[in-house]
Amino acid sequence: MFRFRYVLILVLVVGLLPIAATSVAQDEEFVFGLVMVGPHDDRGWSQAHYEAGLYVEENIPGTKMIWVESINPADSPDRPLELVVEDLVDQGAKLIIANSDEYKNDVNAVAPLYPDVTFLHVSGDAVLTGDAPPNVTNIMGEMEYGKMMAGCAAALTTQTGKISYLGPLINDETRRLAASAYLGAKYCYENYRGMSGADLGFEVVWIGFWFNIPGFTLDPTEVVNDFFNGGADVVISGIDTTEAIVVAGQRSREGEAVWAIPYDFQGACDEAPEACLGVPYFNWGPAYVDLIQSILDGTFAPSWDWNAPDWSDLNNPDTTAVGFVKGAGLSEEASAQLDEFIAALAAGSQGEEGGLNLWVGPLNLQDGTAYLAEGEVATAEQIWYLPQLLEGMVGDSVPAGS
Repeated sequence: MFRFRYVLILVLVVGLLPIAATSVAQDEEFVFGLVMVGPHDDRGWSQAHYEAGLYVEENIPGTKMIWVESINPADSPDRPLELVVEDLVDQGAKLIIANSDEYKNDVNAVAPLYPDVTFLHVSGDAVLTGDAPPNVTNIMGEMEYGKMMAGCAAALTTQTGKISYLGPLINDETRRLAASAYLGAKYCYENYRGMSGADLGFEVVWIGFWFNIPGFTLDPTEVVNDFFNGGADVVISGIDTTEAIVVAGQRSREGEAVWAIPYDFQGACDEAPEACLGVPYFNWGPAYVDLIQSILDGTFAPSWDWNAPDWSDLNNPDTTAVGFVKGAGLSEEASAQLDEFIAALAAGSQGEEGGLNLWVGPLNLQDGTAYLAEGEVATAEQIWYLPQLLEGMVGDSVPAGS
């Protein structure tokens, strides 16, 4: 009898072990590492990711973010991603978030060294192309819509008919975002202002990196001043930092009728509210929460996610991937017209009758080559891998020497 009771107790204990182990695993702290290309407080791209990490900590109990900033060839030439990842993993990171296209090749090379760690490469496409290791996944927001809104706001406001675009470096991502801004500007210039799109000036200047690196890039402050001195009165920023809105604010306070549209970070208009027409921004928090929850649940699978705005509530912090906050510099009339434009984009994105899709032919590339035939709708890949700027845009489509 005693022997049977002992065996029964042993069976019950052994049977409970998996449950207890699972409970312990779920109760353990989940550490994730964030690798940022710029400073965590840049009021732009990197700060948006940093605040998304804080959002994760607030929304998933037991999570902890550890982070490293300014990992780029200028600020940290002796710290390759491999060493950064090694340090974060040594601190317990089970997820590494690499937040820049700058890390594209390094992520795919380093990830196989840590098969038990998940890697998120933000803005990457290795899963799409089939080149990703099994522990790498990709996320990007459909900022093309945000840039269309920015272009529309610029076209509704310009008094000179000249809009300038402050670009970082030239690649697929930056081409399609600049082109999206142009498409939005041209549409709104024609359909709300009643002007000819052929008369709209849209110049793009690339500084050479995601933000200013003295001695390596063009100085974005000088470029923005050159834009305004050359007759542009609205500058749309595509770089990670706030030079465009800072310069616009300085000149606006001196009495000039100039405006800017910053990028990446929801609070960027705070730099110069009176000169800000609005800001298209990324909201990474919900996607990060979903990813980490899938890892904790054991349901993670690599994917290429190009996340859309929440069209039902564009600036909902818990649901949208891309938002647009209007600036104080946007007139009441322009604000109402922008709302109409956004509603049309929303309908078009969901295939509703009468909706607006600006990636429809006829569209030509900058050199006159046909890109989309009459009525042809661009595929996701055609937009993602846009090979040139579009006809009507002024500026380089490929890096010098390519």
